[in-house]
Amino acid sequence: METRLSAFRERWQTPGKLLIGGEWREAASGETFATEDPSTGDKLADVASAGEADVDAAVAAARKAFEGSWSKVKPDERARLINKLADLIEADGEALALTETLDVGRPIQFSRMIDVGGAVGQLRYQAGWATKIQGETNEISAPGEWLSYVLREPVGVVGQIVPWNFPLAMAAAKLGPALAAGCTVVLKPAEQTPLSTIRLAELALEAGFPEGVINMVTGFGRTAGAALAAHPDVDKIAFTGSTQTGRAIIEASKSNFKRISLELGGKSPTFIFADADLKKAIPAAAMGIFFNAGQVCAAGSRLFVQEDVADQVLEGIAGMARMLRVGQTLDPETMIGPLVSAQQLDRVTGYIESGRNEGASVLVGGGRKDGPGWFVEPTVLVDTEASMAVRREEIFGPVLVATRFSSADDADRLAALGNETEYGLNATIWTRDIGMAHRLARRLKSGSVRINGAGGVDPALPLGGYKASGWGRENGKAGIEAYTELKAVSVALD
Repeated sequence: METRLSAFRERWQTPGKLLIGGEWREAASGETFATEDPSTGDKLADVASAGEADVDAAVAAARKAFEGSWSKVKPDERARLINKLADLIEADGEALALTETLDVGRPIQFSRMIDVGGAVGQLRYQAGWATKIQGETNEISAPGEWLSYVLREPVGVVGQIVPWNFPLAMAAAKLGPALAAGCTVVLKPAEQTPLSTIRLAELALEAGFPEGVINMVTGFGRTAGAALAAHPDVDKIAFTGSTQTGRAIIEASKSNFKRISLELGGKSPTFIFADADLKKAIPAAAMGIFFNAGQVCAAGSRLFVQEDVADQVLEGIAGMARMLRVGQTLDPETMIGPLVSAQQLDRVTGYIESGRNEGASVLVGGGRKDGPGWFVEPTVLVDTEASMAVRREEIFGPVLVATRFSSADDADRLAALGNETEYGLNATIWTRDIGMAHRLARRLKSGSVRINGAGGVDPALPLGGYKASGWGRENGKAGIEAYTELKAVSVALD
């Protein structure tokens, strides 16, 4: 590990640059900004701070590639390049995992599994779609004889804005379908966690993508991100992040009616019934909110537990909260790392205090962990009401808000509880009553529902939400089609 740490420090003695048109360059302004290790608060590196001029150059490079060399690349070659990028990520996995751990604050074992493994899996899955994008023929009712068919074409130049919680995996999940569909990309990582995306861009060049196909700009959302969202020559924006920023992107994108995909916030419910397999449900519910210090859009941050087993379930989750090691991210025994920034720490602890002030009780946790870094204790709040901010709003931290329900509550009543927020991203149901499970799943306004199981994102399943959790879907067939346009062609044969 010391050898890899030394290599990391040496690599980042030089500020990170922007990738535009196949060339690495400084920001036009010459400005840089620092990124920090959330475990310590220490500076990790400086990276270029892109402005409007840099975004203009990146979009121009992407447009040139889209209308030029990339348009001539056949589907099987696009698939080969995407798979090559996956191979290079896998080969560089240890260095990438270390980069992600230091920049994001994720325990090293999860960086290996989720970030590196997830990025590789996403790209290999999406590469398979490059040769399977299909149009169709249609029999139409117009007089005469016609040949009518529908083409599915790449949407064009895509701006992709990646969140700070899973920068490598989310960049791969966005790049894969865009490239498979034949689009070109301007990729912008979050300013808090840009380092793994810079390395990803280096590997994309090594993989052999033509210049301008993948461009990468680091910078702040209010400058580089805003310029990308408003740019008149960008055909589509794909964004993952907060609902507040998503609303700003919608406004910025109005200028040219660009296509938009938004994967936004969540306040996802977990339902545990008295007949559930509690040996599975309790640890799953705990990790569903405490994994990655709760910084997951689909985290199960609201728990609804049937009153018959509520004490057992809550004590079980509280016990896990006490047991899970919170600490330095390079320690292989650590299960929960820090929050990403001091700002995020203030946000999360502020919500916990708000919950107390509104009448919620702290079952476990509730405070900041002593020492350097942005650590907060895994927390469970009970005695909550629907009117409380902690139960309505996304906290994005390791804070579980628990509520009991009665055995007399039916699927309609439980769905009303699940649907009580503006979000609708994910839900989890634990019960042996399969009829209840399906009835409740149908009534929940949620983009995905898991029954008697837990797990992360699978590239084969569409990911997205109802209501304020977003527009459109990523992954699966829906994800690839989001990067295409339909064109109907009709030819009169007589």
